[in-house]
Amino acid sequence: MIANNLSPAEPTHPGELIKDELEALNLSQAKLAARIGVSPSLVNEIIKGKRAVSTEMALLIEAALDLPADLLLNLQYAYNMQVAKADATFMQRLSAIRHIAAML
Repeated sequence: MIANNLSPAEPTHPGELIKDELEALNLSQAKLAARIGVSPSLVNEIIKGKRAVSTEMALLIEAALDLPADLLLNLQYAYNMQVAKADATFMQRLSAIRHIAAML
C-alpha cells in the first residue's frame, strides 16, 4: 500500500526483485537454479510472475542472493492481495458473503 490507501497500477511480484538482483550480480537464472538445487524452469516461472514464491523458496533465495526471505514473502503477500482485490468477480462474491454474514 502507498499513502492514502492507493495501490500501484500493477502489483509488484517478488520475481521482479529477484530478476533485478540477478542482473546486478551478473548471475543467470540457470546458475541460481543450480546453486539452490531447483529446476531452471521453476526459477524462470517465479521471475516471470507465473509462480508464487513459497516460504521454502524464499529461504533458498535468501541463502543464495542475500535477499531477506521476509521481504520476498511480504512482496508475495502484497501481490496476492492486490491481485485478489482487483478481481471484480471475486470481490462481488466477497461482498455477498459479507452481506449474508451481517444478517446473522
